[in-house]
Amino acid sequence: MKFGVREIANVVFRAKNEQKIGNKTFAKGQPVFYLDTAKTSSMEGAATTVYATGGRGNTRLIAWEGEKTLTFTVEDALLSPVSFAMLSGAGVIKGAADSTKLVHFHQTTNAVIDNSGDAAEIDLTDALESLESICPTAPIYVMKLDDYGDLTGEVMTGWSVKATGENKGKALTHPKGTGIEGAIMVDYYVLKKEGTVSELQIDAEHFGGYYYVEADTLFRRQADGKDLPANLTFPNVKIQSNFTFSMASTGDPSTFTFTMDVFPGYTYFNKTNKVLCAIQVVDDATEAKSEAKPLFPHPTGFNIDESIADSVDGTSDGETDNAN
Repeated sequence: MKFGVREIANVVFRAKNEQKIGNKTFAKGQPVFYLDTAKTSSMEGAATTVYATGGRGNTRLIAWEGEKTLTFTVEDALLSPVSFAMLSGAGVIKGAADSTKLVHFHQTTNAVIDNSGDAAEIDLTDALESLESICPTAPIYVMKLDDYGDLTGEVMTGWSVKATGENKGKALTHPKGTGIEGAIMVDYYVLKKEGTVSELQIDAEHFGGYYYVEADTLFRRQADGKDLPANLTFPNVKIQSNFTFSMASTGDPSTFTFTMDVFPGYTYFNKTNKVLCAIQVVDDATEAKSEAKPLFPHPTGFNIDESIADSVDGTSDGETDNAN
């Protein structure tokens, strides 16, 4: 029986031991991350060969092979705080959703100065979320722009965060006025709730960890073109801590490559034989049956107003309607 392979693998990483990432603790064997957005995945084996040579022409006489290595590589199209922590060894910090603690978040905004009142004012309300405010104790820089939108190098001092009024905490005010008109850029820090910000900390001491990895894909049988489920198990892998984080406005979007060194290990179900990788192919799989149903039925008792309400609030009893 021969197979062809032209399908991506969905990969699950399981904790080798109890592991903490951010505010989540994963027990031994618990899935830490499901990678189902991969672009490519590959398995590469290599070995070192040495030869005994001799005779006329010093030809090769016999060979010894050793130092076998296996590398499993997955290129992911998307990234999450957990997957980036696994890849880089970074620490993940995120407060509880109901936390009242605040964190600083840097922001820059182009604006104009309003000199119509007794004091000059820069309203930044549109640049902030409803529950956000400008940090009054962090550095604030108001810089004048030239006619082309470039920084002139001129910094206007004396600004403070507005403490009263309709746009309290969301505007800057200058009590004496500035008399300056035109565009400016404001460099400041916003106070956000801790639970809304994920922070990744990359240091010099932590690296990618060890995981039990399972990859599910499809092998197509040559005889009848049937896709058969296949599972690749890597009992012990170490994620290399090398990564490239590209940010560009042209070309293809950045991808994130997980390169894993594979070491011998026991599978969950056999503690007598260490392997680098075990591949299982289910050759008696039956194809799932699916039934296509109309998306625009007209059931008895149909009410367009109820249907519109269902679409708006996200609730639907369409399956019940289809059955009528």
